Amino acid sequence: MESGTETRPKVAVVVFLLNRYKVLLGRRRSSVGRDTFALPGGHLEFGESFEECAAREVKEETGLDINKIEYLTVTNNVHANASKPLHIVAIFMRAFLAQPNQMPQNVEPEKCEGWDWYDWNNLPSPLFGPLETMARSGFNPFPADENDN
Repeated sequence: MESGTETRPKVAVVVFLLNRYKVLLGRRRSSVGRDTFALPGGHLEFGESFEECAAREVKEETGLDINKIEYLTVTNNVHANASKPLHIVAIFMRAFLAQPNQMPQNVEPEKCEGWDWYDWNNLPSPLFGPLETMARSGFNPFPADENDN
């Protein structure tokens, strides 16, 4: 494979925004994963920490302020057989609402149909590929101590 920027992996920061036993999801309108439910997130910018990227992306997409941002895991997502090959390294973070009474807004309607809270044990369908893989594997984004949130 050539070494041009088109074939280099991109780094995304994706956020499990938790509210009690619910997680915030939006239905994607972008070409990758269109009409699937996904977590808020986006590409890491030069010089940004994972936490800074998580806070920025959640604010840009949902209007929400978050805190208690922490690293959870990483996935390596290669879509070599797609019409436009794509390789994304996804950094998954966990965060909570800075103020519990905040309501998500659809700040980028061209990219998302809207945001809503979903029970982790009753997620909507279809889920965005990497999220579906994690959910089916038994991954749990919630803290072991429920008093942490």
